[in-house]
Amino acid sequence: MNSRQIFQQIQQKQSFLCIGLDSDINKIPHHLRSQKNSLFEFNKQIIDATSQYCISYKPNLAFYEACGEDGLRQLAMTADYLKSNYPEIFLIADAKRGDIGNTSQMYAQAFFAKMKFDAVTLSPYMGGDTAKPFFSFTDKWIVLLALTSNESASDFQMIKTESGRMIYEEVIECSRNWGNADNTMYVVGATKAEMLASIRKIIPQHFLLIPGIGAQGGNLADVAKYGMNNICGLIVNSSRAIIYADSSKNFATAAAAAAKNLQHEMAELLAEFV
Repeated sequence: MNSRQIFQQIQQKQSFLCIGLDSDINKIPHHLRSQKNSLFEFNKQIIDATSQYCISYKPNLAFYEACGEDGLRQLAMTADYLKSNYPEIFLIADAKRGDIGNTSQMYAQAFFAKMKFDAVTLSPYMGGDTAKPFFSFTDKWIVLLALTSNESASDFQMIKTESGRMIYEEVIECSRNWGNADNTMYVVGATKAEMLASIRKIIPQHFLLIPGIGAQGGNLADVAKYGMNNICGLIVNSSRAIIYADSSKNFATAAAAAAKNLQHEMAELLAEFV
């Protein structure tokens, strides 16, 4: 799947929404917790209810790894279910990997060959050789952490270098030629929306994965204003505000309503900026 194909999905659904499957065994509805494959059953119902409103899903590995072997098995079940039933949807493994080349090769094999993800999030801290093995897989993407929305992001990312740029800008400048706009995205937090304008000067055509809408307080209109390009160029993630919109047996219906509301807002922004 290349950037134009992603844009086609955005146009068809009038949405650039990614739903984060941060499926916490302690937060899913009580009636599911005692069931076999409870995380998968929760994910399945969320996916079936919301797929018409989003173009992407992003399971965060932490919530599955915390359940050990069983959690990872249900993660694989989720990926298989999506690829079997919704093959057009862009599937991101939020794994934040980043290690020496031979280790990265094994990570790439796990996510791209075994679990059929379309993309994986990576930390660029150790340099280009850590990303190279992921590029050996065709039609797959890496998503590099650039400017995150957490409170301590400024500890390192906003340190100004001798060039006058901040660390996150140096990361983007250095890494933008590791791949290209059809296989590399960047994570930029929605709470840093005003900084998207300067980022777009460095990478005008790359897609940006934007977390922080919803529970973290990011403003979708500002993200669109500063970050959209001629093919939208944004995949905006919302997790808790959608998947935990309700904790009763009607949780999937509530998730669909929350996703639909965001999709409607996104359709208006696409009409305004693209």
